[in-house]
Amino acid sequence: MTTDGVSYSDFTGWVDPPADLTASLEGDVRCDVAVVGGGLAGMAAALRLAERGVDVVLLEAGFCGYGSASRNVGQLTGAPAGDPGLVSTMHPGRFRDLVRFAEGAVHFTEELLGQLPGDCDYEPTGNVGAAVSAGQLRKARRNAEILRRAGADVVFGSGRDLALPAGFLGGFLERAGGLLNPGKFALALRRAVLAAGARVFERTAVRAVEPQGRGAGVVVLGAAGGRVRAGRVLITTNAYARELAIAPKRLATPVWVSVIETEPVPPERLAATGWTSRSGIVTQHNLMQSYRPTAHGTIVSGVRRLRTAPRGGPHARTPDPATVADLARGFHDRFPTLRDIAVQRAWGGWIAMTPSWLPVAGEAARNVFYAIGCNGHGLAQAPYLGTLLADRLAGNALHDDLTAVWRERPRFAPSPVFNAAALGTAWWIDRLSDRLAGRRSDRSHDRLSGSRSDRSHDRLSGSRSDRIHPPAG
Repeated sequence: MTTDGVSYSDFTGWVDPPADLTASLEGDVRCDVAVVGGGLAGMAAALRLAERGVDVVLLEAGFCGYGSASRNVGQLTGAPAGDPGLVSTMHPGRFRDLVRFAEGAVHFTEELLGQLPGDCDYEPTGNVGAAVSAGQLRKARRNAEILRRAGADVVFGSGRDLALPAGFLGGFLERAGGLLNPGKFALALRRAVLAAGARVFERTAVRAVEPQGRGAGVVVLGAAGGRVRAGRVLITTNAYARELAIAPKRLATPVWVSVIETEPVPPERLAATGWTSRSGIVTQHNLMQSYRPTAHGTIVSGVRRLRTAPRGGPHARTPDPATVADLARGFHDRFPTLRDIAVQRAWGGWIAMTPSWLPVAGEAARNVFYAIGCNGHGLAQAPYLGTLLADRLAGNALHDDLTAVWRERPRFAPSPVFNAAALGTAWWIDRLSDRLAGRRSDRSHDRLSGSRSDRSHDRLSGSRSDRIHPPAG
């Protein structure tokens, strides 16, 4: 579908679907471990189990990599999801462990990228939590210090220090991570799973997961075309967890995230914005907007506005044109010299948001495990979490990084945040703060240009970089 010159996709703009879909499940199958869900966590788990000689079956309703694995912006980030100040307050006893988990996930995924077939366009640029107002700059400085105290490899700096576009005042650089093509990553991981010998059944929606007997009994998975009898089951359905009755209640809320891609930007014009670092950018709004350059010269941007799932649950859809227009306005506001650069493509996907803002893993019932909810940071965290759980199911002790997100009891409180009213209010507050920041910027510019000497203006212009600099050490 094309509207106002923008091509809308109900899949992703990064890659085309694979042409070699596997057969759907027919009849009865037995295995040691069954994995439900062919996203990054499910594929990584199946790959590790197959490599360890475990008889593993992977069941996916669409095709492996169909969901948010291939639909995200492609920023491999090394910090926990959510605002560091809020998350560290909510989880003071485990925040340092969460930071270690997040950075460990990046390093693991970088190693995985090096082992996969094909090129995923990975650039180890790091990512910046960037500020577009004085208030956001104070927030970024505070968050940088919180992360640094917890052991994160971050540095605070001005926009010039971090080689950001001119519209960004500064922020904190997460040195771990960078940018990649998530569609290529997802399909490369899919090829690795198939080559490793895992039995993969695509176009197979699991309708029920039912433990049988006691102790070391089997778990029966029911689908339209047959059944799977497994010794253990791992559920990695993420935003679709609600569709299985055995999944813990209130485990995660499915939220729709929209993404846009511009037409190609001439290299000299991109360099003229000041964005010479090519680091991914995430603003410090309540609902952030992200920006990243691609290997083929475009800019991809996402989020800014979130949508909750309808009563019937998440379903296939394209982005709302009003949301796409809002994302385009945000892009042109931050890159005023690129106002003539048009949006050429839009897509989106469902992500899982947990009440705690944390990735979670645990045992839902005897021999039925789950790994879910990386809250928009799944590009690094999901494959790491899936692999850690695979090792646990294969007999390893609980890894320290898995302990950081492990839930002894599958009980979750309701989330007061992930509903239409709260998300709409957050968007409105962000737009109000943008307008106020814009007015203050205009008044400051008028004062400097109309009432002060050139020498005073030069002194003030140069002082910002002196005030905002990476902390010593």
